[in-house]
Amino acid sequence: MSKAIVVHQHGGPEVLGIEDVTVPEPGAGEIRVRHRAIGLNFIDVYYRTGLYKTELPFVPGNEAAGDVVAVGPGVREFAVGDRIVYNGPIGAYAEERVMPADQAIPLPDDISYEAGAAMLLKGLTAYYLLHLTWPLRKGETILFHAAAGGVGLIACQWANAIGATVIGTVGSDDKARLAAANGCHHTINYREENFVDRVREITGGKGVDVVYDSIGKDTFEDSLDCLRKRGLMVSFGNATGPVSIPNLGILAAKGSLFVTRPTIFGYFSERPDLLDAATQLFKAMREGTITPVIGQRYRLSEAAEAQSALENRKTTGSTLLIP
Repeated sequence: MSKAIVVHQHGGPEVLGIEDVTVPEPGAGEIRVRHRAIGLNFIDVYYRTGLYKTELPFVPGNEAAGDVVAVGPGVREFAVGDRIVYNGPIGAYAEERVMPADQAIPLPDDISYEAGAAMLLKGLTAYYLLHLTWPLRKGETILFHAAAGGVGLIACQWANAIGATVIGTVGSDDKARLAAANGCHHTINYREENFVDRVREITGGKGVDVVYDSIGKDTFEDSLDCLRKRGLMVSFGNATGPVSIPNLGILAAKGSLFVTRPTIFGYFSERPDLLDAATQLFKAMREGTITPVIGQRYRLSEAAEAQSALENRKTTGSTLLIP
């Protein structure tokens, strides 16, 4: 038997109960993985609440690192004892699991399990945001919401290394100091300042080239006012609720703006694209361009506490569940 968090009904963090589960032997094209570290991400909350649909009951979690302990028929890329990391499919909140081998990524020996679980989803997200959605260039200016969060700290480091000016919103002075220490040039405490006014002040009234927003409903419309003419609004999450644009004319009135709603699956659904992005991510980690900031560690049995802290913006950097 193995321990896993099993969700039987959608709801608050209290639905995250730990149970004994039977882990089957891997079938054709599958591997069995023993987890060493599990990444906590806001997408886990979306599945728990039912915003993202999946059949009940289910084991949440998209990201983890561990060891291959068994391989099914037809698996050629992995062998027992290999170190792997992955982002999807759901089912990571467990001591062990069976998963498709083609979703796993070899974890280099010089990158720890914790670094892998802390960085893969968030690092790949930062990679596509800064290199694919808008190929950021030296001299450009961005606004990144939740700059002290898991994706935010990685993105601030990476954007700073590219040579961009980084403006970040945070919810406390402590988070402002953390963001500043990780490449954020201007921090805005949204609890004390109007971020639109501050962005306009910092940019001399011009606005930023790109806004990266994972907050959603609470920040979307004000974020449009932070953009320069023909700037890009990147809405890549909805922590405070889904975003809708009832009138596209708003984009015209605010300066012929562009809006996109990217996802990691939209960029890396094909394995060659995923492996190439992971290679770029690991390279940036080795070179010191980006470094994981692990702010919290919880036991697997404390998944409810961990998700509650994430939802209430009490976390910084990456959060791990340790089986």
